[in-house]
Parts: sequence; C-alpha cells; structure tokens
Amino acid sequence: MGPMRIVFDRAVDPGLIERALAPSVRGSMWLDPAVLGVRPDYPRLPGATTCDLLVVGGGYTGLWTALHAAERDPDARVVLIESQRLGWGASGRNGGFVDASLTHGAENGKSRWPEEFDQLEALGRANLDGMSADIENYDMKVDWQRTGMLSVATEAHQVPWLRDVAAGGEGEFLEQAAVRAQVDSPTYLAGLFAADTCAIVDPARLVVELARVCAEAGVAIYEHTEGRDIRAHTGGVTVTTAAGAITAKRVVLATNVFPSLLRRNRLHTVPVYDHVLGTESLTSEQLDRIGWRGRQGISDSGNQFHYYRLSADNRILWGGYDAMYHWGRRVDPRHEDRPESFRKIAAHFFITFPQLDDVRFSHRWAGPIDTSTRFCAHWGLAGRGRIAYVNGFTGLGVGASRFAADVCLDLLDGRATERTELEMVRKRPLPFPPEPFASIGIQATRRSLNRADHNAGRRNVLLRTLDRLGLGFDS
Repeated sequence: MGPMRIVFDRAVDPGLIERALAPSVRGSMWLDPAVLGVRPDYPRLPGATTCDLLVVGGGYTGLWTALHAAERDPDARVVLIESQRLGWGASGRNGGFVDASLTHGAENGKSRWPEEFDQLEALGRANLDGMSADIENYDMKVDWQRTGMLSVATEAHQVPWLRDVAAGGEGEFLEQAAVRAQVDSPTYLAGLFAADTCAIVDPARLVVELARVCAEAGVAIYEHTEGRDIRAHTGGVTVTTAAGAITAKRVVLATNVFPSLLRRNRLHTVPVYDHVLGTESLTSEQLDRIGWRGRQGISDSGNQFHYYRLSADNRILWGGYDAMYHWGRRVDPRHEDRPESFRKIAAHFFITFPQLDDVRFSHRWAGPIDTSTRFCAHWGLAGRGRIAYVNGFTGLGVGASRFAADVCLDLLDGRATERTELEMVRKRPLPFPPEPFASIGIQATRRSLNRADHNAGRRNVLLRTLDRLGLGFDS
C-alpha cells in the first residue's frame, strides 16, 4: 500500500498554469517600483571613517539595531553599511507576516525551552506591541494591520491538531462552515483563528520607513558598501571596505543568511530557498468569489505549508511549500528562478481557489532563508565583547528581528537583562555538518516531511530521531 494522496496532489490543467504564469516578471512584487514607488538612494561610503557603533547589514535586523542604538544614545555616531541596497535580501522578499513568536511557533519553543516558554511568549507579545508602537510613534507608512492569523486544515488528520491548539488557549477553533465563511476554499476542513498574535505589513515599505527614521535620528547609512573582513584590536574593531576602513568601538553583524564576517558562524546556518508568487490586483468581484474581506494572514497546516495574504492593493501573495536546499550551501542568484517550483505552487493556488481561474500572476521570486538547526535565532559575542551577531531566523524574522536587535545591543552593553539571561540567548545551536553530510541530511529530512504529510502526519524513524535530538521541526 503506497502513500495516500493529499489535496495538493490533485491534477490542475497545465494550460491554466502556463497562462497564469505567462505575464509574471521575476522579482519581488514588494520591491517593484510600480508597487513600492520611488525610494531614496543612500550613498556609497566615501572613505575611511570612525564611529561608536557600526551595523553591518541593511535588512530589518540591522535597521532596528541602528534605530534603537540611536534612541539609547542620541549622541553616539551610528553607521550602517549594506553591500547592495537596503532590504534587497529577505527583508524585501518575505510575506510580510509579523508573528509574535520568537521561537518559530509554540511547539518549537515548548520542546526546546519548556521552563522559559511562558516568558518567551510574553516577550514576543511585548515585542509585537512595541513594534506597533514604534510604527505609530514614528508615523511609518507601512500598511500595518493587526488582522490576526488563520491556520487552516486541508487534511482530515490536521483537524484535531487545530482543535488541540485551541483547547490550549492559543486561538479560536472554527468548524468547516465557520472557516469557509471567513475565506471560502473547498480545501478547508477546519480552521484556527488567532486574533492578536500576528500582524501583516508591507515588507519593503517597512525597510524604507525604518531607514527614513534611522536617518532622521542621525544614523549614517551607506549602500553599495560591502564589509570584506573584520578585525578586533585594542582600539576597537575595524571592518574593511573597498572605500576604506571603518573603525568602530562596537559592531553588530546583521548579515543573516549571507556568509558571516566571522568564520566561526558559517556552519550555523544554511540557505533554504523559498518560492513566492504575487497575483495581479484582484477586482471586488474576484474577491467576492472567495469572500476574503478580513485581510487576515493564512497558512495551511502540513509540514510543507503555504502562506498567503492580501496586499494593500488586493494582490494575493502566495508562497511556501516547495522550499529547496542546494548542494554547497551557497547563496546564488541562479537558485532563484526554478520554473518547476513556480509551476507547483501555482497549481496549489488554483487547487485552493478554483474560483480564481481567471487570475494571473504578476511576479515570481525566491530567496534564501537563514535556517538554523533550532529553527529560530541565535546570538553571540566575539572580539573581546565588542562584536555582537545574530543569525538563523528560519523564515519568521519580520517581528523577531526587532527583538534580536535589542538583544545584540544588550550584549554589547555587557549588562544582564531579562533578554540576555534567556537560555535561548545564552546557548548556541548545533552547527550543520559540512558537505556532503549537510545535503544528505537535509534532503532526507525534506523527503521524510513530505512522506509524513502523505501518511496522516505520522513521522518516520528519521523524524522521530531528530525530534529526540532536538533537531526536529514541526511548524
């Protein structure tokens, strides 16, 4: 007896998929000037300079670090450098889900830090509220909406999972009729709605607005300025660039999936490529067909899952499921255009919403997720306590990056805080093994997760072993 078929194994007309993908251009819809508008350019570093704090990396983590450093000490000279353009990596390519979780979901947090899980949940909620307050206080135009998160069951075995989560107080369980009253998909069997643990945001506008606020706070921002190496010495820390050396009293490395300036960190993350589609703007009539008026974020409940939401102009962002690891753990633009992955997730879109067979995709893109063996961020200090770093958000960093920035600044301050005393912060995860073992292990795990989805969620020997070793993942 072979594996059972799941809803996303249904056949979809190949002609429909090709027609829907034909108009799509390669690149993040969020960063498309037609969607984002004109955004400011920041200069290259003109030459050698000094500063109190240097931030390497111009995504969310780096920008939040720079902003909060300027808030803590308005007289400090803070410099941020980005090798390309601000937000060109994960910060401009993600789904714009701002989750309160710091641990990549409750189950991952409970299994790894059971004694401090309640504290981590409280800190995550406080961080989400703090982010909301920052956006309001600085009048950031980022399409911020506390719309909540809808998790849906598309297979019978997932229904009791959602019911159990609701029984634990983590949301409202919705029977099939109730969930389809929120958003109408024939694939939905049940749902779980968490009203206050997730927001949605325009991810690229968040980058633009964070940069604006940083610049207004006195942060010197330089684009197209790559940090090439780093050296700690008695006078501080020096990062070399093509334009000259930057000597700083302290440094925060916020490069995430990209190779760290600290070699010790290069085995602690691997790049896993996620694939995303963006539709053209839906008409009111098209939206009426599926009843999606609440603007809540949505994800389904398999090990391989989709995430989707509406943009401000009623495009559907549709991503996930077909995450890929490529041999050699290199971040390479050639991995970003994988036609078979885009065709697969396009088929899943039409399985989920057959009512939208006249909808076309305007954008297709991919990008690497900085995946760690514990599936959430880890921190550390180097260079005699003058260099702080954070990596490994594993795809749930839009909100957690703000918390991570505060941890980095606390670590550099050298004082104990509630954040720095967390076991989650004090202990590093296991590194990934070198090739070929990394590829063998990751691909075997990926196949096993797919098999579990096709076997009523039952995890095989490999997955159960990884669970016992603290390396398992159940999103």
